[in-house]
Amino acid sequence: MTNENKCVLSGRCKLAGSPQCSDQCSAFIAMHGRSGKGGRVGAAGLPADYRLVTLANSPARTEQVEVYRAIDAYVKTFERQFDEGAERIKSLYLYSESPGTGKTTTAAAILNEWLTAHYVGSLQRGIQPMQRPAYFLDVNSWQTDYNNFNRPKVPDAIAEPAAKRFYIAMEHAKHAPMAILDDVGVRDCSDNFRADLHTIINYRVSNQLPTIYTSNLPIKYVDPDGKPKVASLMPYDLIDVFGEKRLADRMRDQCLTLSFGGESKRGRR
Repeated sequence: MTNENKCVLSGRCKLAGSPQCSDQCSAFIAMHGRSGKGGRVGAAGLPADYRLVTLANSPARTEQVEVYRAIDAYVKTFERQFDEGAERIKSLYLYSESPGTGKTTTAAAILNEWLTAHYVGSLQRGIQPMQRPAYFLDVNSWQTDYNNFNRPKVPDAIAEPAAKRFYIAMEHAKHAPMAILDDVGVRDCSDNFRADLHTIINYRVSNQLPTIYTSNLPIKYVDPDGKPKVASLMPYDLIDVFGEKRLADRMRDQCLTLSFGGESKRGRR
């Protein structure tokens, strides 16, 4: 049995489906590690459910046809990462009012496409591929780690590992050439946690690093007639959550917003 269904490189690999396509393949090990759970995909922090998702096999593709048409064009710009003077690669804001419409799945697929483009493109140019050219930050899990070392009376055995994970993730999310910030619309958080999230976003925006944001909140809500929202009548937007219009505006200026339609598909896979 070949290894093509266990490797994100299979769509671009000439050996896919051949006897050489196995756990011993050097490219497979580079991307997934000898165990299939490490390598560059593991270093990117992708949750296990998303480590093999690509744009071609994404279950969200059939439901979000227009979104995927735009993303297919978007990933073609990833070759620019190797050209210092090239036009910057845009960021994306994946939005839907309803959860479970495929935003996170799609973001993970984009990250895997970036990992593939970086690995293959580096080898083609005689460059050593980075070990972590992209990073996936689950903002909700990151907030859980924050809470676990900031609440009173949390045992050191829990607080200290949580703090270490939190700050390591923060550095990876700031500096990775490509990052996913999954579910940035957190509301119930402390000012200090919000400030740390701002630090990541502000660094990436200031350095024009391509970032994929997912959220159930629009960056900025306007009435259908184009008038600004009335705070007492309209739903939250990202400015309300961040408490800072300037940062949300800078994000919006660098992002292409893609809206996901439909109802939640969770539990149907």
